[in-house]
Amino acid sequence: MNAHMKPMNMNGLPPVRNEKDISACGISAIMCETGERSSGDAIIRSIANMRERSNGLGGGFAAYGIYPDHADWYALHMAYETPGAKTETEALIDERCDVAADEPIPTRPVDVITDEPILHRYFVRIKSDMLGRDIHHTEDDLVAQLHMDVNAAIEDAFVYSSGKNMGSFKGVGYPEDLGVFFRLDEYEAWTWIAHGRFPTNSSAWWGGAHPFGLLDWAVVHNGEISSYGINRRYLANFDYHCVLQTDTEVIAYLFDLLIRKHGLPLEAACTAMAPPFWAETERMSEKERRKVAALRTVYGGALLNGPFAIVVGHSGGMIGFSDRIKLRPMVAARKGDWLYIASEEAAIREVCSDPQTVWHPDGGEPVIGTLRS
Repeated sequence: MNAHMKPMNMNGLPPVRNEKDISACGISAIMCETGERSSGDAIIRSIANMRERSNGLGGGFAAYGIYPDHADWYALHMAYETPGAKTETEALIDERCDVAADEPIPTRPVDVITDEPILHRYFVRIKSDMLGRDIHHTEDDLVAQLHMDVNAAIEDAFVYSSGKNMGSFKGVGYPEDLGVFFRLDEYEAWTWIAHGRFPTNSSAWWGGAHPFGLLDWAVVHNGEISSYGINRRYLANFDYHCVLQTDTEVIAYLFDLLIRKHGLPLEAACTAMAPPFWAETERMSEKERRKVAALRTVYGGALLNGPFAIVVGHSGGMIGFSDRIKLRPMVAARKGDWLYIASEEAAIREVCSDPQTVWHPDGGEPVIGTLRS
């Protein structure tokens, strides 16, 4: 047989592969709607339950409520590939911001986590003279601009997160190993979200792992955004620049645009991104039909196509939703004040053995957790 020919079976066809072939990421989220904080142990156990959904090329977490001592300061979580990038970024931060504190992000040695970048965090506010220069831009706007400028203009520097009283922790490795590496057992949060990555069409690197964030938005995603090119060009009209080499980045920016800038309710923003099919709208009441039509018309560039399940964390809670025909799995559960969302029910029962309610949301149907404290 020619060494370059593939083996064939008796029918002249390639042999059937018998081994399991996983090609999907894992997502998990835990929230206490009363604001009770808990350590990162549970979210690490939950995402570890779905280890076969990852391949060791990316994992990460976002946590809300972890910085009560600096709750009113923006926490910039940074990764630097070189000391020069750190020096250049710190000059930009000092030019635009007052800095309450800065320090290396605490880590502990884990044998399988290697080649980590320089990881550092800063607690900042925009300088008052910068706020006074342009009355049309809020402090959030200027922090978002700083976030964009670092990612787009400073080589080898990347912003992991930039919100208040929250932070993202991510890298190359299995998520449970990264949870140990980042010492998440030492933090307490009211919302935890997690991601185990199985990259299919983008590179594996520390800045490209999930979550992706802007201000207090943090997004984890299983699937593929086939409308990425359209979404990216649409966002460029509003000065959002996608430079992190993965389709998930657009989701964080769309949430910031639709909700923070345009003031849409959460449910309306989800409808804009994952609207019902036109055939479904014909069966709605006239009021609902007009609402959906208006969202699809005004926000056509925000529509997400492709198979996906998404969890988004923010300062007021979290939200999970999938594509319109649910090509990626998502299950939700509640027990008392606790809300759980994951790719698999087993990941929820790992940390909540007796949930009161378990359900599989329909495609495009949002699951919303709201902080009540």
